[in-house]
Amino acid sequence: MRPQTRHLLIILLALLCSIGADGQVRLPRLISDGMVLQRGDSIKIWGWAAPGEEVKVDFVGHNYQTRADATGDWLIMLSPLPAGGPHIMKIDATNSITVADILVGDVWLCSGQSNMELPVRRVRPLYEAEIAASANNYIRSFTVPKNYVFKEPQKDLASGSWKAADPETVLDFSAAAWFFARELYEAYQIPVGLITSAFGGSPAEAWISEESLKEFPGHYNELQKCKSDSLMSAIAAGDQKRIQEWYGQLIRTDEGYKTPGVKWHDPAMKTDDWKTTTIPGFWSAMELKGVNGVVWFRKEILVPASAAGQPGTLNLGRIVDADSAFLNGTFIGTVSYQYPPRRYTIPADVLKEGSNILTVRVISNIGDGGFVPDKPYDLTAGTFTTSLEGEWKYRVGAVMPPLRGQTFFGYKPAGLYNAMLAPLLQYQVKGILWYQGESNAGRPDEYRELLPALIIDWRHSLGQGDIPFIIVQLPNFMEARDEPSESSWALFREAQAEALKLPATGMAVTIDIGEWNDIHPLNKKDVGTRLALVARRVAYGDDSIVAYGPTYKSMEVRRRKVILTFDNTGSGLIVEGGGNLKQFAIAGDDGRFIWATARIRRGRVIVKGKGIKKPVAVRYAWADNPEGANLFNREGLPAAPFRTDQAVGSRQ
Repeated sequence: MRPQTRHLLIILLALLCSIGADGQVRLPRLISDGMVLQRGDSIKIWGWAAPGEEVKVDFVGHNYQTRADATGDWLIMLSPLPAGGPHIMKIDATNSITVADILVGDVWLCSGQSNMELPVRRVRPLYEAEIAASANNYIRSFTVPKNYVFKEPQKDLASGSWKAADPETVLDFSAAAWFFARELYEAYQIPVGLITSAFGGSPAEAWISEESLKEFPGHYNELQKCKSDSLMSAIAAGDQKRIQEWYGQLIRTDEGYKTPGVKWHDPAMKTDDWKTTTIPGFWSAMELKGVNGVVWFRKEILVPASAAGQPGTLNLGRIVDADSAFLNGTFIGTVSYQYPPRRYTIPADVLKEGSNILTVRVISNIGDGGFVPDKPYDLTAGTFTTSLEGEWKYRVGAVMPPLRGQTFFGYKPAGLYNAMLAPLLQYQVKGILWYQGESNAGRPDEYRELLPALIIDWRHSLGQGDIPFIIVQLPNFMEARDEPSESSWALFREAQAEALKLPATGMAVTIDIGEWNDIHPLNKKDVGTRLALVARRVAYGDDSIVAYGPTYKSMEVRRRKVILTFDNTGSGLIVEGGGNLKQFAIAGDDGRFIWATARIRRGRVIVKGKGIKKPVAVRYAWADNPEGANLFNREGLPAAPFRTDQAVGSRQ
């Protein structure tokens, strides 16, 4: 064969291969093996092919066909189907794709920030029995990879796959969403698909489209700045340089590592000159107040012969900000930021009979470091358990200036909408679960506009009408106060509740299941259960379900008393746990609130205040952390926080 002929054949073969590659029909990540499709509704199946290429879909005995448009996009509408499966779908074009193990049921889009993202793995110690019994092929989850894009909405996701629940896979499911799905499956015995698209720390504006952000000029203008690649790169490079220099200096100056001879995590290290303190506690309560940098902590633990050599678990509660733990000089584990629980596995043969030395190196980047109180601090090996609370020794390893954190681009306006919502918009869903707000809690007035705008925006983008939208109201958090006071979180919860003016919305109240010292409370089972109750009312129309706790309806002033009436009382109002009603406050015409006495009588709550002759307003659970709020209905659901003075009270 002549060289010219061989060269021509190579070119022709390359051309044919490129034509074939261009004609390859492709599917989005969501349309893949194990997916759950929405029952009872027309279903969109879409993808990409060569312009004008014919695409055929064979599914459940029906054949559909279309052609890709001039840009290569194609879409086919499948006829509504009842719950069931598994089914197989075959897509034919110049190539063929088979999608297997498809279920038809109800699909829920689960979004928000870290409390929606928080996986079952994080709360595992509370739910070992539930996890062990989690195998259910009819509950499936798709986790959207975290990403942000500012220039335009994306068409597909970079990764992701459908997983059926079992004791291994469920560990990566959203905990709140999994408990929600489990309740729905038990109620209706139909497949449940969860699409979890959540990003820890994200504010609401990150989830709103560019078009809708025009109503919020500050966020819209910030989005325009974020479209500059050079600006983003410069900010990221500056952040990286600053953070690397800080940690570089930290390592160079940490006496625990640089001191000649024995390192401070070595049990042979002499600690006679170390100071003592009580753990748990924050540094502001010690002589370490105002210190950022590294502090080394050390405790002697006495272990019996029965536990020597045994594997075990080290519980170090929560530590602000980062820590590394060593036991008898052996590295046990590390966590680089403040929020996760510190649960470390102790390998076999590390523990010994008698004296054992636990050393914890703690880094405080900015603010108040320390060991968070009211968390578990213990060591367990076999049948032996010992508390780690009490006296520890400590020594400062390095003092550093506060470290300003990095810029989280995922928190910027529209970035998450474009990257983590836009690729999902053609997928039919039953409804939306929304657990978000901690990052907006300092701006309650703005949230009164942001949340409704987000709901309207998503409904418009999904094109499914007034799709059910169910909110988790923020739980109790931060230290309780002794006297009634103003509260940004209380105002924020009120802003969340105002979004219920929109049709097909609902709210799960969690004012009783938070933790004062943790913005990520571990009780996600009750969150999921309450979300499911609301969904059964809002999305499934089951009016027999008591889905809510008592909600304020009206007040009547009779002399020195205020009589409150409520909706959603179920089978009656109760004082949860017995005793007296708590967290009711009352004000006279001077607007100053004091604690009130309150009692339940004939399905209403009677409120009085000492010295209040002409009451004008009542508040209930109006605080960041209304500790002990105990007005419930007999179905075990808490009353929603409220105030009667919205008209005259400050909106702040």
